[in-house]
Amino acid sequence: MTSDPEELVRLQGYGEMTLRTAIATWMALEPRDRSSTAVFRIRDGERLASGEIAELASDWGIESTGEIRSRARETDRRWPEIVRGMVREAPLPALMVAFLAGVVVARR
Repeated sequence: MTSDPEELVRLQGYGEMTLRTAIATWMALEPRDRSSTAVFRIRDGERLASGEIAELASDWGIESTGEIRSRARETDRRWPEIVRGMVREAPLPALMVAFLAGVVVARR
C-alpha cells in the first residue's frame, strides 16, 4: 500500500501528526520504546506494522537515532544519583535515624 507522507496518523502517546513526522519520531525512540508505541491511520484506524514503518523510513531517508528517551526512565536513572548525593551530605546521626525509621516502617 502506498502511503502519503502528509497523511494524518496518530502516534500512540504523542497525538496526531503527519505520517512522515510520526515515522521520524518513532525511529528516534529507543528500540525498547518502539515496541510499546504504535502508529494508527486516522482514516481507517489501521495499525501500521513495525516492518512497514521501517520500510517507509528507509524509502524516505529517515534514519534511526534512538535519542528520544522516556521521561519516566530518565527520572528512574537519576534517583540513585540524588540519593547518593543526599547520603554524602547528610550527617551521621541523621543517617542513623533514617535507617532506624526505615527498619520500623518495613516491619509494619
